[in-house]
Amino acid sequence: MVPRRGGRLDCAFARAGSGAPALSSKFVLADAELMTKVNLLGMFNLFDAVIPSMIGRRAGRFAGVASIAGLRGLPTSSVYSATKAAMQSFLEASRVELRPYGVGVTTVNPGFVVTAMTEKNRFKMPFLMKVDNAARIIADGLERGKRVVEFPRPMSMLMRFARLIPDAIWDRATMPYARRKVGTEKAER
Repeated sequence: MVPRRGGRLDCAFARAGSGAPALSSKFVLADAELMTKVNLLGMFNLFDAVIPSMIGRRAGRFAGVASIAGLRGLPTSSVYSATKAAMQSFLEASRVELRPYGVGVTTVNPGFVVTAMTEKNRFKMPFLMKVDNAARIIADGLERGKRVVEFPRPMSMLMRFARLIPDAIWDRATMPYARRKVGTEKAER
């Protein structure tokens, strides 16, 4: 969001995203660079542009759309998961650091939402949500100043539980997903 001339910026929302299902065995550096530039560096660029004025005013909120996929490395989404995990870590640390300056930070972790990016998926997406519902949840979370907005709840709980699963069990449980066929199409939100 950009303020009108002379206006102030109350909330900046880094929501650009790029994702492409891919197998690590067929790693494409150009795809990894694109996802890193859009997902992570895009957020950093917005952060750099707006945070100094928020600190100066001692007010404002910065929100970044990461993903539930950043909670655990997901087969066929290694780069996407990595960029979203990096966003989560940056936003979490920034939230603590910026609080004394009156600046709030919100991490938004959606699950599957009907977008151009999810249209390319060739698998059944659990708890797939419509854009309007996702937007309402995000707007409500931002209005309430939540630290983390994560949805849908069943997917959130499942992935938070998955973080507790020992690696050896996680590897065995997710191996079938590493063998599925994936497209090479890229999509941006």
